[in-house]
Amino acid sequence: MGSPMALNLIKAGCDVIVWNRTKSKCDPLISLGAKYSSSPEEVAANCDVTFAMLADPESAIDVACGKNGAVSGMGPGKGYVDVSTVDVATSKLINEHIKARGALFLEAPVSGSKKPAEDGQLIFLTAGDRSLYELVSPLLDILGKSRFYLGKVGNGAAMKLVVNMIMGSMMASFSEGILLSKKVGLDPSVLVEVVSQGPISAPMYSLKGPSMVKSQYPTAFPLKHQQKDLRLALGLAESVSQSTPIAAAANELYKVAKSYGLSDEDFSAVIEALKAKSQDTA
Repeated sequence: MGSPMALNLIKAGCDVIVWNRTKSKCDPLISLGAKYSSSPEEVAANCDVTFAMLADPESAIDVACGKNGAVSGMGPGKGYVDVSTVDVATSKLINEHIKARGALFLEAPVSGSKKPAEDGQLIFLTAGDRSLYELVSPLLDILGKSRFYLGKVGNGAAMKLVVNMIMGSMMASFSEGILLSKKVGLDPSVLVEVVSQGPISAPMYSLKGPSMVKSQYPTAFPLKHQQKDLRLALGLAESVSQSTPIAAAANELYKVAKSYGLSDEDFSAVIEALKAKSQDTA
């Protein structure tokens, strides 16, 4: 998702410097005018504001705080905006390292996947330094359709995990409905249409349903990331003694799907785990 976000900034006329652990992924952006730096430290040293989009907490910490990490290039007058989906503890840790350099920090995880990133339709869930939020708001408006400021660091991460916990559980239930409708002789394509017109209609169902019926799962949000977010959400719930039995059951289903080699498929491929379970008990 980082690539289409960077592309939208370039199209808007922003001066963009890019870095990726796999340099070849930067080449299309460089061809469109972006400059390349050899490390996160170098990016941060040469930019007023650094955006980070990483896959998991471990990567987010490494890129920010590891060898040649962005923190080393930060200083007074600079800002670090982490749009990765991480847990609260990770966000607070990165914030502490950024603040120690005299710089500003904003966590800004996004609600949305590849297509919304391409279309500039992301939803930013921000928390941290209000002054940095005000500074980067015009950039967030290029990248997204809405933004929320949620206060202290950790609130953005928590909101994103709650949202993705709901989404993962919804997809698991939707998968059960598709398979049940087929099992009792109904046309699952009609089910998708009925759902899309009723009170439980959600864009996700209309978007994913037709492909799921055909057993096709073009990747917009990898299944491994959905399972990671469920795991982090369950940890968040545990930290405040909140029961989340539905999310816990959904998490187990995504873990089964991963065991079938579906990690890099779209998270809608979780339906394949249910198919396998059905065959095992047949």
